[in-house]
Amino acid sequence: MNKRRFGIIGEKIAQDYLRRNGYEILKTNFYTRKGEIDIIATINNTIVFVEVKTRTNLKYGTPAMAVRDTKLKHIKSTAKIFLKLNNLYKYEIRFDVIEILIKDGKCFINHIKKII
Repeated sequence: MNKRRFGIIGEKIAQDYLRRNGYEILKTNFYTRKGEIDIIATINNTIVFVEVKTRTNLKYGTPAMAVRDTKLKHIKSTAKIFLKLNNLYKYEIRFDVIEILIKDGKCFINHIKKII
C-alpha cells in the first residue's frame, strides 16, 4: 500500500474516533498555499485543528515526533486562514495530533491535545 493511501486510512480512523468522542467534523484536508490541515473539528465551543500521523512501527520514534516546528508553523498559518474565511473568531482554538499505530491487524490511537 502506498504512503498516501495509508495516510488516508489513518485520517478516516481519526475522524471516526473524533465523532465517537463527541466532536463534529467541520472540514477535512483543508488546503491553502500556506499548508494543509488534516481535520478541523469542533467540541465545546473549541475549534480543534488536527494533524494525523499514521505508522506501522516506532522505528523512527512516535508519530507525533514527525510534527516538527516547520509543520507547526504551516498548521498555524493555515488555521488563521480557515478562521478568517469562515469568520470564526468567537471560539477557543486548539491544535492536536492524533497518532495512529496500525500493527498486527490492531489499531492503537493516541490523541495528544494542545500541541502548540
